Amino acid sequence: MQTWIIPLIYVAVAVPVGMFFPRFEYQYLGQYSEFLSQLYFTNLAVSSAQSVLGAIASGMMALTAIVFTVAYITAQFNSVAYPPLYSFAIPFCFTRSDCSSQLSLFTLAWVDRENSRMVPLLSMLVVGVFLIAGMLAFARLLRGVNDLQITNTLQAIGDRERVVLSETFDRLDTADASNAQDSRLESELRVRPVTQVLRYTGAPRSIARVDVRALVKMARDADALVELDCAVGDTIVYDTQLLQVRGATRTIPEQAILKAIDLSVERKFIQDPKYPIRLLVDIAIKALSPSINDPTTAVQAIDQLEDILRRLGRRALDDVQAKNKDGVVRLTYPTPDWEDFLRLSFDEIRFYGACSVQVARRLRSALAALQSLSTIERIRAVERYVQQLNTTISRLPLDDEDRIVASQQDRQGLGVSRRSR
Repeated sequence: MQTWIIPLIYVAVAVPVGMFFPRFEYQYLGQYSEFLSQLYFTNLAVSSAQSVLGAIASGMMALTAIVFTVAYITAQFNSVAYPPLYSFAIPFCFTRSDCSSQLSLFTLAWVDRENSRMVPLLSMLVVGVFLIAGMLAFARLLRGVNDLQITNTLQAIGDRERVVLSETFDRLDTADASNAQDSRLESELRVRPVTQVLRYTGAPRSIARVDVRALVKMARDADALVELDCAVGDTIVYDTQLLQVRGATRTIPEQAILKAIDLSVERKFIQDPKYPIRLLVDIAIKALSPSINDPTTAVQAIDQLEDILRRLGRRALDDVQAKNKDGVVRLTYPTPDWEDFLRLSFDEIRFYGACSVQVARRLRSALAALQSLSTIERIRAVERYVQQLNTTISRLPLDDEDRIVASQQDRQGLGVSRRSR
């Protein structure tokens, strides 16, 4: 949902209620207002009601401005160290809390209307309800500002990645046993001639999600194989080839295909396992920049990356081959392999943290843990990366003692060393 929609909804509710409810109470609910006055607010003076409503209106406006300023500055300050993932939630809380000030102003106009000495108590109760809701929104906002702490942010990104992995990749031990048959079926489909090519003609957009079920149904109805040439997370520009269709008995409508491919101005978590890793790496290398110089945050990011890579190491990372109910492959699209994930996770951290002994030790510890993977190819890829880390350390301007220290394993970076045995 766009960020401006929820504030617009709050304003669209507050303004009509403030304009019409006091009028409705003045014309039709006067007897109930008098009864309420006698029951709870005996002898409530007009001046008192005006003072209360005026205080709510002015006080909430001032409080909204002050807290918004503080929260915005906090979000901007934190965004220097990492991407501001939650800052867009701030306007929602403020607009809800500001509804009470809008209602107070409208209700204030109906106090002592036409010198009637009438106080719209029911409208004042509505203002009180919105005031309580606004204070609860402020409490939620304060909790959200607390979530901007780097540890909570790293954990939240890691949690999103773990969900994406479980939904995107199958476990190696539960992979389909008919791989040979699937390969044969796919080979038969791949040799079919290309009958349709779809190219993108709009402004630059990122592929946020692919509706696999819809594309498989289109391919099945056309007895074809749809091959996506772009992966989820890719930014496509004008004249980029999105996909090609092989062996179709009829043309698949381009609008239906584009409807099944969700394009966004920015990457999203939904089906993109690389995006959370990209964010974690960005946080780490920002923390390692000379202007921030916070290697401990980089180590915390590596903690999340190691956990993600351990889970990826037990997943089937082949390109997606989506089948219809008959088991025939109807859709393929590329996904990263193990070495892609390994380099995405560690290359830039290794480069920008080359002079940090703490980061080098934590990287070695993570790589040592990944050497317990089940597949020989992935273990060899990790071993090659360990050699690359050794080469990086050997080129650092360190003396022999510091180089020995940097070559040790340490899950804390600089805490408890684990010397190779």
